[in-house]
Amino acid sequence: MTHFSNRLKTLSYRPSLASALAISMALAGVTMTTAYADDALKMTLEANQVLKQADGTVKYSPISTAKVGTVVQYEATYSNTIDQPISDVSVTLPIPQNMAFTGEAYPASAQGSTDGTNFADMPLMKRVDGKLVKVPYADYTALRWNIKYLPAKKSASVTLNAVVE
Repeated sequence: MTHFSNRLKTLSYRPSLASALAISMALAGVTMTTAYADDALKMTLEANQVLKQADGTVKYSPISTAKVGTVVQYEATYSNTIDQPISDVSVTLPIPQNMAFTGEAYPASAQGSTDGTNFADMPLMKRVDGKLVKVPYADYTALRWNIKYLPAKKSASVTLNAVVE
């Protein structure tokens, strides 16, 4: 059984510190290409169980423990706390080791990685016996999004779904 907090952590981005922020369950990295005031960007991460209803709708329920086979949605919300817009923010959500990415991410502009360092548009591709094939989603280790523009005092969210292995 996997244990985690629903509201895992609130983090502040401080440009004078390293550009990647770590949290205990899933790392959430932030890179900005322009300098901003300390605490310009705050991140909140939530974990919710994905519950598919008989009628096809999807509901989300806060979760603190999960059994094998449970689908969990991680939602990272990045809030601009200053009175000026922020541009070109790159955010990364690693996929926890005991979980497998399902292929569902929002916004769909996410890039994937199998090593947490090199990112490319999804689906990721590799050569096997001379043929180009899709990398299985279970091999993804992180997703990255670029937030082009975040207005003053506004927020942007990114999500990924993963299943407990």
